[in-house]
Amino acid sequence: MTDFLIYDAKVAVLIAIFYMFYRLVLARETFHRVNRLTLFLTAIASFVLPLCVITLHKTVTVEAVPMVSVGDVQMEIATDAGPEWWQLLLPLIFIIGVVATLGHTLMSMFRILMLIKRSEKHPQPDGITICVTDNGQIQPFSWMHYIVMDRRDYEDGNPAILAHERGHIRLRHSWDLLLVDTLTALQWFNPAMWMLRQDLRAIHEYEADGEVLSLGINARQYQYLLITKAAGIGGYSLANGISHSTLKNRINMMLHKKSERRSLLKLLALIPIVGLALALNARTVTDYVYDEPQKQQPVKKGKKAGTIKVNGQEIKVVEQDDIVTMEGEVEAPAQESPADDAFDVVEQMPEYPGGPKALMEFLNNNVQYPAEAEKAGIQGRVIATFVVEKDGSISNAKVVKSVDPLLDAEALRVIGAMPNWKPGMQNGKIVRVKYTVPLSFHLDGGGEEIDHLCREDGTIVEIDIEKGDTTIVKPLFIVDGKVMDGKKVYSINPKTIERYYMQNGQEAIDKYGEKAKDGVILITLKK
Repeated sequence: MTDFLIYDAKVAVLIAIFYMFYRLVLARETFHRVNRLTLFLTAIASFVLPLCVITLHKTVTVEAVPMVSVGDVQMEIATDAGPEWWQLLLPLIFIIGVVATLGHTLMSMFRILMLIKRSEKHPQPDGITICVTDNGQIQPFSWMHYIVMDRRDYEDGNPAILAHERGHIRLRHSWDLLLVDTLTALQWFNPAMWMLRQDLRAIHEYEADGEVLSLGINARQYQYLLITKAAGIGGYSLANGISHSTLKNRINMMLHKKSERRSLLKLLALIPIVGLALALNARTVTDYVYDEPQKQQPVKKGKKAGTIKVNGQEIKVVEQDDIVTMEGEVEAPAQESPADDAFDVVEQMPEYPGGPKALMEFLNNNVQYPAEAEKAGIQGRVIATFVVEKDGSISNAKVVKSVDPLLDAEALRVIGAMPNWKPGMQNGKIVRVKYTVPLSFHLDGGGEEIDHLCREDGTIVEIDIEKGDTTIVKPLFIVDGKVMDGKKVYSINPKTIERYYMQNGQEAIDKYGEKAKDGVILITLKK
């Protein structure tokens, strides 16, 4: 056991050296795939290099010495007094730490598997299974080929969440975590190993965030989503979740300028580090050669240096259209063809002729405000979904966030009048794809509608995408004509909200006083 502890101590030193190299040289670069491989491979190399013993042989010629008899010689054999106390205590402490760390990992895996088993499963055409749970405390996360989310997130059908978790699955992040957590059990006493593990999880999130943004999903909406999902996922340490890692770091990384390719030359600094590790672990064996033949003593050779070969994955990333979703669901009339077999997110999303800008122009030019709704002062944002068929035609249009039947009907009419789209593609094949669009209906003088950005303390978070700054404001909340504390607004079920919009500026202050300096949010609940 002592030999193993010495080996593990050498591993700890190598991990600390490799991790220090990563933090000083690569941590600020945007080569997420390279950084991930560097952390992953250096962790494995730290366990392999101490086993790679380079043996150097030194030959010494010794003159033969004649044997002389000097009479009987009595030999005394010393009795082993037994191991010292620390030789018993250190292995015991080490084993307890290993068992505790492995136990935590296994418990996390057990909880994930039980949650998946008890969830409502929805297999997807690409082999991924969406598991829906009624536990509202669960934030979306992925494990192997499963995506777990609560029912509200599933009903919202937010493509950013699905794209993020599909990114984790496509890049096989679960296998990284499983192996690194196993290695961490053997290095539970090493702070560098825990920091390496944490940084690897952060890189996973950077990669998944990159997958989302590369699909064309609106950056501002996605960052709003990260804020609303900022809570943890409750002890599932082996899972990949949208709420993992530091929010500030993830936003900064999205805004960070792409690193130049020549920065990859920094990896060459690993060569002397590996060479030094092998040199320090080398040993010299002295071979004695006598003038007269002597009995040759066997010399224990060192093990040959092992080799590590990694077959990297080639991930294809293409651009896609802007997608916006919000909470709430309203049943719509059944369509002629089912949409269950349609993809939510594909490699190449469907495209309106002329692109997203042309789509917005079409909606703005063709939406007609219903006269009865205008007379009644009804306004808000209708969220509708439809399926782009393989031939580009539109089917299965329905409203997923309703404002009023009059506005819902107008939204469906405009969607039905759209020309054929360029169909979506997955794995080189044309497929049916679901698509979501918002249609805003605002009367003159109506305030700006906001998303669900109310935090538990009753404040609103605003993000400056250009600067990467966040601003906290505290607006005045008026629910059904009465002022309500922001903390109580946070507890309102979004599905009970009929419509809401925001007023700000001098007009709001003149009407509601200085309490409205950060704006007024007017909320009408369903009767």
